Amino acid sequence: MMGNNDKPEDELFYTLNLDDVVPEDRLFRNIDRVLDLSELREHLAVFQPCRAPSVDPELMIRMFLIGYCLGIRSERASFVTRST
Repeated sequence: MMGNNDKPEDELFYTLNLDDVVPEDRLFRNIDRVLDLSELREHLAVFQPCRAPSVDPELMIRMFLIGYCLGIRSERASFVTRST
């Protein structure tokens, strides 16, 4: 963009540490402690030999698990739940 920008860039970004915000007794913290998905990418690599997955398989499994725990059946349903 042409011209001067009087706003400093630090207003455009923020830092957030989830460890400071999410309580220690939260269900998902407990699941994270016992769920080991470290070998998942290695096992699934044979299904995508020439390209990177569009979504990280570990992240996808974690999203499915969170959706199951919260009773979210679809992305559309989660959007409706969050926006109301």
